[in-house]
Amino acid sequence: MAGVLGGLPEAVLQFTYLVAAVLFIQGLRDMTHPRTATRGNATSAGGMFLAVLVTVLWFEILSPVVLAAGLLVGGAVGVWLAVSVETTEMPQLVGLFNGFGGGASALVAGAELIDVLGTGTQLSVGLTTTAAIAGIIGSVTFWGSLVAAGKLHGVVGDSPVSPNAGHALKGLFLLLAVLAGLFLIVRPDIFGQPPVTPWLPSYWVLVAAASVLGVFLVVPIGGADMPVVIALLNSYSGLAAATTGFVLDNTVLIIAGTLVGASGLILTVIMCDSMNRSLRNVLFGGLGGETESEDMDEIYEGQITETSPEEVVMLMETTQRVVIVPGYGMAVAQAQHAVAELVGLLDENGVDVEFGIHPVAGRMPGHMNALLAEADVPYEKMRELEEVNPTFSQTDLVIVTGANDVVNPKANTDDSSPIAGMPVLNVSEARSVVVNKRSLSPGFSGIPNPLFAKDNASMLFGDAKESMQALVNHYKEETS
Repeated sequence: MAGVLGGLPEAVLQFTYLVAAVLFIQGLRDMTHPRTATRGNATSAGGMFLAVLVTVLWFEILSPVVLAAGLLVGGAVGVWLAVSVETTEMPQLVGLFNGFGGGASALVAGAELIDVLGTGTQLSVGLTTTAAIAGIIGSVTFWGSLVAAGKLHGVVGDSPVSPNAGHALKGLFLLLAVLAGLFLIVRPDIFGQPPVTPWLPSYWVLVAAASVLGVFLVVPIGGADMPVVIALLNSYSGLAAATTGFVLDNTVLIIAGTLVGASGLILTVIMCDSMNRSLRNVLFGGLGGETESEDMDEIYEGQITETSPEEVVMLMETTQRVVIVPGYGMAVAQAQHAVAELVGLLDENGVDVEFGIHPVAGRMPGHMNALLAEADVPYEKMRELEEVNPTFSQTDLVIVTGANDVVNPKANTDDSSPIAGMPVLNVSEARSVVVNKRSLSPGFSGIPNPLFAKDNASMLFGDAKESMQALVNHYKEETS
């Protein structure tokens, strides 16, 4: 049914969708660099606002009261989440958003089938095929994303079934979802004759089977691999949206979904490369396991050198170049502002100081960059792994704050290690290394870190924020 703008030529709608698509693409381009990421986010949001606005005005979708209520409630929830969710919890929030996108796609595809049947029109093969694909991908995305977010938040545990049983269940529910989809495509006439049943049984069987499949796909995967899984689910949500675009014959939904799907897949590949692991290994192998106390005792016993903020400041007073390696511990402690203040003090005293950023440090790509930018650290000081690794041999002091696996030399020396082959920051090549951690506990991989026991390394135990602030205070005292 036509809306306020429905009397205009169709070309106006398509041109507006084209403008929105251009804004999406420009926004993605800007989001590739921290300096322009904020602008890119605003540009993409503007494109989506334009697309939603013109769609609402072109078609009489809902009554103005219902539409306004939906916008107000959704906008209020969005603002509340943006203000209240901590940066450390962003991966969980991204996972939930992925899930909501996938769930919406599955519901919209089903609603379109019911709507078409309600007009007495026979379901076409094209419509039922795209709806079945959207239903499967969307349902898998919704439930898989909920499980992923729950794992990151610590409320979802390990799989209650064995790996072999899990693979069998995944195969069973995938087969059931596909068969229900094929039944919908081949025999839509069963549900297309009046009186129309509103439940469209084969479609909702498909949704139910795909939902269980989504849970079993993600439950066995370890927490260390959740960032990769969330990136993949982000791609799935885009594919579900694009397929729903074909169901609705909506150009902008096809474009936006395709962009999200492609960018999510690219990000997944980048993250797998950063860990030197295949996607198959992430989905079916898993990272981490039980840490053997004998190994930890063998590596750490009698080999750990503990230091203090005062001793670290004495080291900093004699250095010309310092590299700081941040990790998830810095994010949890919200220590980025203290770290930024320390960097400012070192700069004032003529010390060359930079950050070594590992691609998978934290819980999501760019996590450390975003935290440091929040603390007004200049972008020029953030160096990626490939840039900073060759410089460690010319570095006087490396301060590792809250990082573990990304600086573990076992990746280069132990072929049997779970992180074997993963590119790591070779901080041990520096003259001195100070590792700030709460304890000697292992990282996500569940293995000890020989770096802690090296002759040129010392441990500064304690909360990252408190430890970094102590360094700031002592450095001010010594240099004032």
